[in-house]
Amino acid sequence: MQLTPDDIVVFTLAGWKVNATIVNTWIVMALLVGISMVITRNLRADVPPNRWRTSLEVIVKLIQGQIEEITRNSARHVMYFAGTLFLFIALSNLMLVIPEFSPPTSSLSTTVALTLSVLVAVPVLGIASGGVGCYLKTFVEPSVIMLPFNIIGEFSRGISLAIRLYGNVMSGAVVVAILLTVAPFFFPVIMDMLGLLTGMIQAYIFAILATVYISSASAEPNPSSLKKEDKS
Repeated sequence: MQLTPDDIVVFTLAGWKVNATIVNTWIVMALLVGISMVITRNLRADVPPNRWRTSLEVIVKLIQGQIEEITRNSARHVMYFAGTLFLFIALSNLMLVIPEFSPPTSSLSTTVALTLSVLVAVPVLGIASGGVGCYLKTFVEPSVIMLPFNIIGEFSRGISLAIRLYGNVMSGAVVVAILLTVAPFFFPVIMDMLGLLTGMIQAYIFAILATVYISSASAEPNPSSLKKEDKS
């Protein structure tokens, strides 16, 4: 039993071993791009929306609504980033039902890459939202004494994101493999359903946590505190 798609070498290119993690990531990316292009190819005001376009719009509106509840504003840049994370992780986990397909999210390298993208997005979007000074100020709140702890917390959040996503996806895959060896004719449907449910929950949690981290770094100054500073 392969515990990670990193161990599965699909082909070799110029001496470089291309494993199943990379190939399956390309497949998921191609599906996301392809589905979006097909659904939005006639995206015009004079063309009535079909059911696929309506479904896509519902998904986008749901993602936007969840992000607006957290950020308390439109924050379209956060929606683009967190929404993409959700769709990639969700589709990767949904494809678990395909025989012989190993979700790229079951690889620690993929979860680390997703986490690194969040760690990069937090300061970038935080600086873009409130400036360098406002972002750096978050590290010395509520006092300068908290500076080293806030820095450590920034990196520990990223580590927890990677381990949480990898651990949940891998644990589900391992449990399914064990049960299939015990009773291959009874458990597949049930475990596939549980795997799909768990995968969607993990995609939601990862995207929400990324949104919370970005929102905390992009938080606007409190108006009451600004008034106090002006009076002083």
